Amino acid sequence: MTRYHLIGIGGAGMAPVAELLAARGLEVSGSDARPSATLERLRAAGITAYVGHDAVHVPPDATVVVSTAVRPDNPELVRARELGLPVIHRSQALVVAAEGQDFVAVAGAHGKTTTSAMLAVALSGVGADPSWAIGGQVAGLGSGAHLGRGRAFVAEADESDGSFLNYRPAVAVVTNVEPDHLDHYGSREAFEQAFVDFAGRVTSVLVVCADDAGALRLARRATGTRVLTYGTGEAPGVGEGHVRITDLVLGAAGASAVLSTPQGPVPLELAATGEHNVRNATGAWCAGVALGADPHKLAAALGSFRGTGRRFEDRGSAAGVRVVDDYAHHPTEVAATLTAARLAAGDGRVLVLFQPHLYSRTVAFAAEFADALSLADEVVVTDVYAAREDPVEGVDGSLITRRTAAGRYVADREEAAAVVAGLARPGDLLLTMGAGDVTELGPRILRLLEERA
Repeated sequence: MTRYHLIGIGGAGMAPVAELLAARGLEVSGSDARPSATLERLRAAGITAYVGHDAVHVPPDATVVVSTAVRPDNPELVRARELGLPVIHRSQALVVAAEGQDFVAVAGAHGKTTTSAMLAVALSGVGADPSWAIGGQVAGLGSGAHLGRGRAFVAEADESDGSFLNYRPAVAVVTNVEPDHLDHYGSREAFEQAFVDFAGRVTSVLVVCADDAGALRLARRATGTRVLTYGTGEAPGVGEGHVRITDLVLGAAGASAVLSTPQGPVPLELAATGEHNVRNATGAWCAGVALGADPHKLAAALGSFRGTGRRFEDRGSAAGVRVVDDYAHHPTEVAATLTAARLAAGDGRVLVLFQPHLYSRTVAFAAEFADALSLADEVVVTDVYAAREDPVEGVDGSLITRRTAAGRYVADREEAAAVVAGLARPGDLLLTMGAGDVTELGPRILRLLEERA
């Protein structure tokens, strides 16, 4: 197979696959629903990227790549079926892109992008020249995709549709196993079993965060696989070793800790704050050491990590208000981000414009979202970003705001941007938050703040 056509090529998960396949010397094309900077970047790399989905875009000799978000009636997918073309999932195409390298998979309901980006940055910093496939731009590395000369191929392993079971990683990191995507799995038990199945596919080392109850259960159920744990607590008595995070100090613009390892203490200094980011960095460090990197040099290289797109990403400041964008779309992620925002805001207030992602998730976690958002001083919740789902009658952002005194529901996202901008005052930190198109509202909020000033 030398030609690939990706439906939804501009997506965060698809674009890196396209870039890596092209870097392998394969012919790559694809389409996306609307124009974007991502499509322009792909075109600059020699990839044919169409705007809009049309059957005529499908080459008659291509393998067609899809994600779960591609609907069965997509005209390009329909055409591929008519032509009898091979149709594979994005994860299977990523396996093609990683051929001949040691696959390093980062899995978990939260922290995949940051942890995999930290590992890619750190391995690059120690001269290992890894390959990577990350669903976001990485500060200091540029694109979320790179085909390196080294042995390691670092990638996010998406559990949302079970496709991470297509991988057979040499090393895997599991940051947490907190139930999500229950629209796919149906139950907590099925969700956790998928991670057990994933652990069974790891050929060398499984690195697990023992601070998370679900991940710790996974470590205890993983059989036939070497298990290493990390976390802030004592060794849980599972696996072959434990790296404990001690002497944790969280600041407004960074964090520090000491990693207590069987080989001795290793200092860790990060430019990102938040206890969750220290955990992410520790998971990345454990994976890098398992791959053979020098422990102290790897820790030092982690200090050069400056973040990824949409993970507490600064969008600018206006009228004394700092505007930050974040991808958090699960209650645990929201709480972690707002805890870090409190540190970053200092004496200022924290304001949030939150866009729920998926109707199913909004219904399942409305109360938990309300609790997490109560960590902010002011909360504006706009309507649900449907993504792959059809609207559900009676399900909107008010399911969340009805459960918290700090929130107000504004259905229209443009109006919601105006409302939250109107609430801001000098010294505040204002977050746009969610996995949907709420990310587009940062520039609008900055303009509104500038006009008011």
